[in-house]
Order: sequence, then C-alpha cells, then structure tokens
Amino acid sequence: MKQKTPISLYPLQAGQVWQMAGSNLHIGMVGKRLVHYKLLKGQTKRAPICLSGKEVVERYLKASKAVLVTR
Repeated sequence: MKQKTPISLYPLQAGQVWQMAGSNLHIGMVGKRLVHYKLLKGQTKRAPICLSGKEVVERYLKASKAVLVTR
C-alpha cells in the first residue's frame, strides 16, 4: 500500500499524483513559475491539460486537503 503524505511536506514535481475527495490531480511538467497538470474528476478517461502558477496550484491543493499518492 502506498503512503499518503500531506501537501506541506513536498514541493511540486513532475509525475506526482495528488488525491482529493472525488478527484485526482496529475502533475505533468513543472517550470520556474508554471505547472502543467490534469485534473481528473470521477471516472474521466481523458482530461485537458491545464496551466497555472505554482502558488495557485499549491493553494488549491491545500484548500482541497490533497494527499500525495505517488511521486
């Protein structure tokens, strides 16, 4: 079984999967200021790639009480 870790312990890195209530956030690429990610809700097969600032994504993960599933 994989360990789940709260957001405050790890910086965003490519390949991470964050689990929240009813959805998952898959980190694609992490740049200096921006993050490419996919937000999958429910049984979605394909989700669009989104682009946001690092701080915005981190605040969203904290507000959603996300836990790190894989890195």
